[in-house]
Amino acid sequence: MEIINPKAESYCQRLSTPSDQLLQEIETYTLQHHPHARMLSGPVQGKLLEMFSTMIRPQRILEIGTFVGYSALCLAKGLAAGGKLHTVEIRKEDAALSRKHFSKSLYDKQIILHEGDALTLVGDLRETWDLIFLDADKVNYINYYELTLPLLRKGGFMLADNVLFHGEVLEDPLKGKNAKAIHAFNQHVADDNRTEQVLITVRDGLLFIQKK
Repeated sequence: MEIINPKAESYCQRLSTPSDQLLQEIETYTLQHHPHARMLSGPVQGKLLEMFSTMIRPQRILEIGTFVGYSALCLAKGLAAGGKLHTVEIRKEDAALSRKHFSKSLYDKQIILHEGDALTLVGDLRETWDLIFLDADKVNYINYYELTLPLLRKGGFMLADNVLFHGEVLEDPLKGKNAKAIHAFNQHVADDNRTEQVLITVRDGLLFIQKK
């Protein structure tokens, strides 16, 4: 199901501030060479992540699901002085590609890449997070949420990507394990009195969650 009008997306991208040269290079390479290129955040969502991070100036960011490093580089632009971004990637090939991209950026020393399963790694980091970006395997979204929400500071934000899952959450009945998992996650957050949230229709859907 097409949930974002291609003409509207193109219009928004044309009138938004362009991505920097490194992000453009990453986007071009990913689109040309990566079998899962559709997972890339892209310039409009990337700029939104950058501006949101810049608005709140986080000291500690956690990203679950690095992919090729694009979104981490966008979020890192908002880090406060001395801030750090920790990102976790389970796929070795994507982790290696991300390290290569990070090494070319101004934020290389501020980004710490962890390779492995976030469900076992995150608890060992012993950090309190100001901002969490969730963009990993969909069937574990609720598990990631419950794992990290206690580690998010009061008033901090969690952003969850792909919460419309290509429009499949709008189907009745729901089909496929990912669509079912994402809908369950969206409902889980909506029912949680520890947070407030708003779901917006950027790209594949972004859920903004603030801890009370």
